[in-house]
Amino acid sequence: MSNKESFKQIISGETPVLVDFYAEWCGPCKAMAPTLKQFQQEMGDKVRVIKVDVDRNPEAAAAYGVRAVPTLMIFRSGNIAWRHSGAVPMQTLKEAAGKVLS
Repeated sequence: MSNKESFKQIISGETPVLVDFYAEWCGPCKAMAPTLKQFQQEMGDKVRVIKVDVDRNPEAAAAYGVRAVPTLMIFRSGNIAWRHSGAVPMQTLKEAAGKVLS
């Protein structure tokens, strides 16, 4: 199974998936890491969080039009329910997840 297939399987489920498109060299991406970790801990199994390195997975980045990192997207049932480019505070993530979950 290719990475692309497994990515599609992950984002196609009923459980919302927050995808962090990032790069190792990106300062704001590194700054977002603790926020994303805390978000995942607080949300538990209500939202899945995955990271996609745009340098290692250029096809996935291109498929979703990622032109800046970090770009955060919440997928539900394979569709983009929320998208934001740039670092965001925890409250913004929670509000976005809350709208997707409701």
